[in-house]
Amino acid sequence: MLNTLVADFQIIFERDPAARNWLEVLFCYPGLQALLFHRVAHWLNQVGIPFIPRLISHLGRFFTGIEIHPGAAIGRGVFIDHGMGVVIGETAIVGDYSLIYQGVTLGGTGKESGKRHPTLGENVVVGAGAKVLGNIQIGNNVRIGAGSVVLRDVPSDCTVVGVPGRILYRSGVRVNPLEHGQLPDSEASAIRSLLDRIEALEQQVQDMKPQKPSFVFVGARSEEFSLEQLPPNCNLNNKAIQEFLDGSGI
Repeated sequence: MLNTLVADFQIIFERDPAARNWLEVLFCYPGLQALLFHRVAHWLNQVGIPFIPRLISHLGRFFTGIEIHPGAAIGRGVFIDHGMGVVIGETAIVGDYSLIYQGVTLGGTGKESGKRHPTLGENVVVGAGAKVLGNIQIGNNVRIGAGSVVLRDVPSDCTVVGVPGRILYRSGVRVNPLEHGQLPDSEASAIRSLLDRIEALEQQVQDMKPQKPSFVFVGARSEEFSLEQLPPNCNLNNKAIQEFLDGSGI
């Protein structure tokens, strides 16, 4: 347990540029304090002591705003940054050197017994406000975008964004866990693809138009007009869509 606590302490200096000295980290970082409470409560829970582990967990929640059930298995070097509102359920498993931000829930989806909470692999980053629900497997080196809701298994080396979470493969790309600005925008990508497809179809329609004049009868007389006189196609790249796409960075 001592080696695990040392790893929990050291990882803060690696991942938080605001960490200046050991005294500040020890007394002013609720994520570290919550893990200290949990390590003791988890050990007592494994030994089979009743009530006391839950009381320690409740005290940790009172002082830190982070609720970790004594039954949850937390790996070494886990960093809960800020941490207010984090909830980790009884059968959840968090792999080594994972990074969890405020408002994250690792919860269940019903009243089923047994394993009902998620399992996170190593080096997983869970963004602020994300919800990972149910007995699902999250692979190693996965990044879950802020505000996402993950309800199904995620392979290793992927990024998950959206509600419900959509899996975007990023294999082979090593990404700094703190660079949350590089999260892709799947909705903007889909809209961009749709626009490209519509423009291609419009071009095909233009190419198929006959060049000869056509005639239309109006009452007792006929009038000649050309298909070239029809109104031009709507400009789908309007300001709102363009700003949305520009903001996505794609």
